Order: sequence, then structure tokens, then C-alpha cells
Amino acid sequence: MLYGVILAGGKGERFWPVSRSSRPKQFLKLTSDKMMLEETIDRVLPLIPIENTRIITSRSMSKFITDAMPNFTEANILSEPFGRNTCVAIGLAAVHLLKEDPHANMVVLSADHLINPAEKLLKILESSAAISSSGDYLLTLGIVPTRPETGYGYIRVGDRYEHPTDQPVFFVSAFTEKPRTEVAKEYYFSGKYLWNSGMFVWTAQAFLKALADHQPEMHKLLTEYSEHIGKASEIEARMQLYTKATSISVDVAVLEKADNVLTVKADFVWDDVGDWNALGRYKTKDTDGNVKIGNVVALDSYEMTVFNEGDGIVAVLGCSDMIVVRSGEVVMVAHKTRAEDIKKLLAKLGESDETREYI
Repeated sequence: MLYGVILAGGKGERFWPVSRSSRPKQFLKLTSDKMMLEETIDRVLPLIPIENTRIITSRSMSKFITDAMPNFTEANILSEPFGRNTCVAIGLAAVHLLKEDPHANMVVLSADHLINPAEKLLKILESSAAISSSGDYLLTLGIVPTRPETGYGYIRVGDRYEHPTDQPVFFVSAFTEKPRTEVAKEYYFSGKYLWNSGMFVWTAQAFLKALADHQPEMHKLLTEYSEHIGKASEIEARMQLYTKATSISVDVAVLEKADNVLTVKADFVWDDVGDWNALGRYKTKDTDGNVKIGNVVALDSYEMTVFNEGDGIVAVLGCSDMIVVRSGEVVMVAHKTRAEDIKKLLAKLGESDETREYI
């Protein structure tokens, strides 16, 4: 059976001050009138029903999810005691699903991506699930690049994998982390690379087998934890699992080491909505290239992103290439070229008791 595993444990720090520890990015309405988590779930509903969906999130956000989305209960949520990166989060889902269904097939998605049209994604997921259920392959969705992006990881495609559907599937030749500008341009124009979307399809058994091969210690910890699932000791055992497990991404821990990784070439519109600059890629701009959200007035200002979450007004004059965000009691101003460095600003705020409350 096919199950959806939604990773919703990130902090979304680069969308501060709208995204905060009490309301991370995946719970914001950045791309539509729905929370990004809701969009993710709705997008795959024709393929994966609610009862087969599992959300991996922080313990503090579990009640928020069940309150905001009445169709979801605690049975749909696997709460993490604290963040420990994607490998252990996916492993947690895998051992739980395997307890329920020895033939569980997992679609792993992030809760904060923009994807259009959903129909193309569903077609690719359906084909990928057919491939993964017929063997031990680990599939990752690779996005056709639309620009030489330095903020994404890349997949170098290898030989074509022959299968009966019309989706282009290839063996993965190599993974590359975020490249510098010159290398990103080379990748983009070569046509041999895809963006690493962080969306995966595999059976729970295949993933745990790959963990046993490439991360034996984490596999051992997950196996020990699985003995407590459904028992009174489960929550304490999960705390021990997260305390002992290495904080490592699934890409580094497994995919970069395994030789049974396939990538499906996906040609839909995709964005990981990683920072404020992403709004300029899908929001309507005015004649001066400004993205204005909320009550905003701009005069003689160009290529601005201005986000006003309050009832008042934000007015900008004679500015260009800036990000201005007003949320609650915080106003943040940054140059667009520093959007990825907002984490550094949060680290600075965290140094003082007087400013830490605004994070």
C-alpha cells in the first residue's frame, strides 16, 4: 500500500520574522490561502488518502496541526522530541509503517514546496511507486533546472533505466551539494544535471535495508526503538533514539553511498520556497518589478519584496533590491543578496535576552 510521509519539522528561519519557532514556514499561507502543509497534503490526496498520511513534525506543533486540520488526528502524526535532520525522521516513519504493513511503499515529501501542476506530480509518483514496489530501488525526483541556481543540490544523471511507463528514469551518477556560480552555470547548460528536490519514493523495507548497509548504527537504534512501538515505553524510547542518533541528512547518509538510486526526471514547476526571494518567482509583480503583499505603497522603488502582515501600512521610497517585512512587533530590512543569511541575523538576536524573544 502507498503511504505519504510529510516532513514538516523545519524551522523556516530564512522567512523570519513571519516564520518563527511558534509558527514555522510550513504552517504559513505563503503560496495561497492555505497553509503550505495543507497544500502538500491536498496535492497528493487523489493518490494518498488522509488515513495513509503521516506528518513528521516537532512535538510542540502536533496540537496545532490537529486543531488547524480537523481531518487529522494524533494517529497521523509522528512527533519528534527535537530536530535531528531527515535521515532519522524518515527512518522513524519507515519502522512505524513497517509495523502496520510489511509491504508499505513510502512517498516522502517536504511540507513547504511549490509544485504545479499537481497532475504531473501525481503521474510521476504513481510511476515511481510501481518501480519501487517491484524492487529495492530508491527513487528521488529530479527537477529540470530553469536557471543556474546555487542554492540547490544537483543530481548527475547516468544511464537510462528501462521500465514500462513513459516517465524518464535514470540511474544516479552522482550527487553534488550547492555549487558555486560558475559550476552551477556549467551544470545548467550541460543538460546532464537535475535539481535534487528532496522528494523520494521507496518501500520501507528497501530504505531500512539501505540504512543497514550504509548507516548500521542508526539502523540498530531504529530496530531497538521499533520494539517499543505501541507500548507505554514508546515516547521515552523515541527520546532515546533521537538523543543517540546522528544528525545527518538522508542524502549524505544513504543516497550518496547507495548504488541502487534512480532519479525520475520531473518537468513540472517546482520551488522549495527557501527564502524571501522565492516570492519574486511566483507572485505577481507591479510595473516596477515589486512584489507587494499586504498594505504596501511603493514610490520610485524597483525590484522590491515588501510583505506587510499587519493592519497598518508599509511605505517605501527610492529603494531597490531590498526585502522589507513587517510582522507583529518586528520589522526586518535586508538586501536581496543577503536573503540566505537571515539565519545569521537570528543567531545575533539569540545572543541577547532582550532580543531572543523575537526569534
